[in-house]
Amino acid sequence: MNAAPDLHALTGAYAVHALPEEERAAFERHLARCPACALEVAEFEVTAARLGAAESVEPPPALKARVLAGLGEIRQLPPRTAPAARLRRASRPGPRLSRTAVAACLALAAALGALAVQQHDRADRAEARARVRGEQQAAVNGLLTAPDARTSTAVSGPAVGTVVWSAGREQAAFLVTGMPVLPPGRTYQLWFSDGGTMRPAGLLPAGDGQVLLTGRVGGAVGVGVTEEPSGGSARPTGAPLMLLPLA
Repeated sequence: MNAAPDLHALTGAYAVHALPEEERAAFERHLARCPACALEVAEFEVTAARLGAAESVEPPPALKARVLAGLGEIRQLPPRTAPAARLRRASRPGPRLSRTAVAACLALAAALGALAVQQHDRADRAEARARVRGEQQAAVNGLLTAPDARTSTAVSGPAVGTVVWSAGREQAAFLVTGMPVLPPGRTYQLWFSDGGTMRPAGLLPAGDGQVLLTGRVGGAVGVGVTEEPSGGSARPTGAPLMLLPLA
């Protein structure tokens, strides 16, 4: 018989998503009541992110130009042509459509056109969101690999948050797992703590993830997380759920 694994030894495998489903579920139940493992998982996740960012390769700037230049040399497939007999049959006059049928066709065409415009608009918005996420990810990766990058981690219930900052870049990022889902109309907000006063530093997307804090680190001595009304607040409306020192 195989002995059950020591759950305390699974922090590294969990951080890189290498556990099978059954072990992952058991470890997450253990993680909810073990602050030591939660802290170790957060540290492993930051390390894995820094290693991944260090190995990533940017495509050469000339790649797009080469692709576009090659478009003119790629031949399109010729259009399919129907046999002559089929063309003759297709050219024979058929029954005329009634006015009701014509009106229905026009209405259908208008509806399809509106649907195409709506889908195009959605695609544009999705592309814009993906571009913003890509820019955020690139900025966070750059911060993780900065020579003077430092980290601070805190645990609050099931949530584990880590702030990464660079004094040279004057930037900070927040990485979090296990944040409870908030009811509609509520959001998590990040703050720079300037020795007694809190400065808005952006909103935290729902669920697990990472975000680059808005504004410069400056003289901040910590980073806090509060629950606020949707859209955020000019100043905290409650006590911080997390307060991570920048020391």
